[in-house]
Amino acid sequence: MSKIEPGSTSSPSPGAWIVYDGQCPFCTRFVHLLRLREAVGRVELIDARAGGPIVEEVTAEGLDLDEGMVLRMGGRLYHGADCMHRLAMLSTSSSLFNRVNAVIFRSRALTRALYPFLRAGRGLTLRLLGRTKITDRRLESD
Repeated sequence: MSKIEPGSTSSPSPGAWIVYDGQCPFCTRFVHLLRLREAVGRVELIDARAGGPIVEEVTAEGLDLDEGMVLRMGGRLYHGADCMHRLAMLSTSSSLFNRVNAVIFRSRALTRALYPFLRAGRGLTLRLLGRTKITDRRLESD
């Protein structure tokens, strides 16, 4: 998986991209541990805090990056619990992490039930680490 450089003006080529919080230790580990390349080809990882045209596209669609990461694949956007579910459906069973991820998140109902707890844990961790929300940081830079 590769990363789009901040300020890039071109959308990634076919495949998929994931916009995630690069300052969240859970989000960062999650996207780097997933094994998606075999399933979808090229996957771009975009740190929401770096900004850029893709982050602007996501927020223009009304998706709150503090509420969850976003996957774009096949022209569709998947946000939050739907993103986690879709990623579980796409990941290979090549690692223990992916197998556990698939068992937990392949059920849409279980994913939706667990997601608020995951999001709350992320929020608490960011506060404990002294990190702001993505939207707070974007407002400070405007």
